[in-house]
Amino acid sequence: MREKLEQLRDGALQAIAASSGVEQLQEIRVRLLGRKGELTALMKGLGALAAEERPIVGQLVNTVRDDIETALTAALMAAEEMVISDRLRSERVDISLPGRHPLKGTKHPVSLVIEEICSIFAGLGFAVAEGPEIEHDWYNFEALNFPPEHPARDMQDTFFVENNLLLRTHTSPVQIRTMLKQKPPVRIIAPGTVYRCDSDATHSPMFHQIEGLMVDKCVTFGDLKGILTVFTNQLFGQKTGVRLRPSYFPFTEPSAEVDIACVICGGKGCRVCKNSGWLEILGAGMVDPEVYRHVQYDAENISGFAFGMGIERIAMLKYGISDMRLLFENDVRFLRQF
Repeated sequence: MREKLEQLRDGALQAIAASSGVEQLQEIRVRLLGRKGELTALMKGLGALAAEERPIVGQLVNTVRDDIETALTAALMAAEEMVISDRLRSERVDISLPGRHPLKGTKHPVSLVIEEICSIFAGLGFAVAEGPEIEHDWYNFEALNFPPEHPARDMQDTFFVENNLLLRTHTSPVQIRTMLKQKPPVRIIAPGTVYRCDSDATHSPMFHQIEGLMVDKCVTFGDLKGILTVFTNQLFGQKTGVRLRPSYFPFTEPSAEVDIACVICGGKGCRVCKNSGWLEILGAGMVDPEVYRHVQYDAENISGFAFGMGIERIAMLKYGISDMRLLFENDVRFLRQF
């Protein structure tokens, strides 16, 4: 019995010393000290020994078990430290590597253009006015010289809500609301979101406009051209050519379309300007006296002009964007360019 215990201890210590990892040591523990282990099996044989030998062999069993457990504990601690050391070595942070900079958001090109336009007109003495996006038919159409059966209403495909309410088709209702609250002089711009039933590469059912209004004594068409020339030169460059072409709008008379020299080809003619050398950017004109009647202004003593532009079109021209849908898809790769 003593020889078997000593052989078991020697073999166990050799196996522990030769082990290569935590799993292998755990297997040795189970094989030797488990409920069905080799040392447990030897301990069951103590009953067959003579009475005087049992205490001596029992003490030897305890010694062998203590020796094996001590060796296992030390080996396990060493193996676990090795595992931790290997993980630290493989997972360590190289502090010499450059850090990862957090991504910063940028302003949307439409927001950039709105801010720039507002800044330019603020320098010309214009205040910013706002109004509701769900508008009454009277403010959106009738007060702007669009009577109920007027054919000009077909120029704008409208989203109607109910009870003469609609999604505004332009920000011109802000001009009406401002004139109803304020007597001349009036000098405002009205940026905001507008809605029309239209969608393709150059149109969106929801887009942004900035409209302007100036009403005072002795305001002339020359004032309109001068202010719009200053505006376009500051937005697109001092050498940008400007021209006005006769046009029609129900709420202005006379009316004009405002063109700038093509910012792509410099007025020489290209695919973008259809070889004309000019690009249309906004509509404008002198406020029709019929509009003054709706807001109780005296058309005999005051005059004024109004203008309006689509912000997306301005942004496309300013930044060379070929498809309006890019402005609404929120592709991070596109937005990072601004």
